[in-house]
Amino acid sequence: MKRALVTGGSGGIGAAICMRLAADGHHVIVHANRSREKAEAVFASILANGGSAEAVAFDITDRAATACALETLVEAGAIQILVNNAGIHDDAVFPGMSGAQWDSVLDVSLNGFFNVTQPLTLPMLRTRWGRIITISSIAGITGNRGQVNYSAAKGALHAATKSLALELASRNVTVNAVAPGIIATDMIEGAFDGEASKNLVPMKRAGKPEEVADLVAFLASDKAAYISGQVISINGGMV
Repeated sequence: MKRALVTGGSGGIGAAICMRLAADGHHVIVHANRSREKAEAVFASILANGGSAEAVAFDITDRAATACALETLVEAGAIQILVNNAGIHDDAVFPGMSGAQWDSVLDVSLNGFFNVTQPLTLPMLRTRWGRIITISSIAGITGNRGQVNYSAAKGALHAATKSLALELASRNVTVNAVAPGIIATDMIEGAFDGEASKNLVPMKRAGKPEEVADLVAFLASDKAAYISGQVISINGGMV
């Protein structure tokens, strides 16, 4: 049984990923920051379905606290599947964007990626098997009005994914990014209604969190052993 950590595992896409990885037989560590109760609910759901899991809470933007939490987790064994899913958006047109909006979005997505991934890399390498999967966004590929900060963070994660994949390839550790388009979660409520999805998405609907989870589960499996350094879109044909 491989150990998997999903950051932001209490959210819509994160919860679906946790449930799918648990169904595939992995021990899933469901992470949250301030939503510990939601992580506990996902954890309970996994257990109710016969899976193995635990819930944790820490702020991935706090490097010292994250390192401490990860050190404790690794004591039980290396985390061989890491899904960097935690992220936020704080939208504004660029001329009106505050420094705080810029900093907070990059801090969670980009610094959070470093704070979580870097301490887990060496223990993963020692097992000579690993999967690092980062949830990005179509905004990191095409850009999006009002999301210069979010697009910048996600685009930087694409570059980091490609570089890290080169460093870890010889140790049987793959590194990929998944870039969803419009997915039906609480995060897009109020931004895209059903009609907007039909107009923007060639498939005429928003994607399901479970569809993203299926792609992540494949990348986390042995079947994806020769896929690394890729940014894989899942967006209903938008790009």
